[in-house]
Amino acid sequence: MEKQKKQAVVSQLKDDLSAAQAVFVTDFKSLSVGVMVGLRSRIRQCGGQYRVVKNTLVRLASQGQAAEKLDGLLVGNNGLSITRNDPAALAKVLHEFAKEQNKFVIKGGLLGSQALSTAQILALAALPSREALLSTLLGTMQAVPTGLARVLAAVPQKLLYALTAVRDQKAASGA
Repeated sequence: MEKQKKQAVVSQLKDDLSAAQAVFVTDFKSLSVGVMVGLRSRIRQCGGQYRVVKNTLVRLASQGQAAEKLDGLLVGNNGLSITRNDPAALAKVLHEFAKEQNKFVIKGGLLGSQALSTAQILALAALPSREALLSTLLGTMQAVPTGLARVLAAVPQKLLYALTAVRDQKAASGA
């Protein structure tokens, strides 16, 4: 690769790494091009990208950034899965693909500035989607005022039941 092309790759990768919410390092050894094209398509659908870049170029691009923590994972054939959106969605795609393709291995990654092990990435993949979490939160927030309204409405209703019972009792004893 020419020096100018390498500099352009490093510059682009540096921008991608600095803007990323999550970066996952994977080993794709012995997978066919067709299988990898399918993986890239699935990753794009969840708002991410998959890049295969030489380890030395990744090291150069990550200097001075949180992505330097990935240095220990950069051995052998590596692909970088990068997302600026939903890290859990990308982790799910990678986990599902790893279950389908035994040769595909998730080595580790980075969430924000926190280094993640393979087990932590799999735990992230097990989380519900962002939309499901937001709907659960919204439901919980709506439940509080609804419950309060029910409690406040129950007080006069029970008072009315008590008054009706007293009236019925007086009517029965006076008759």
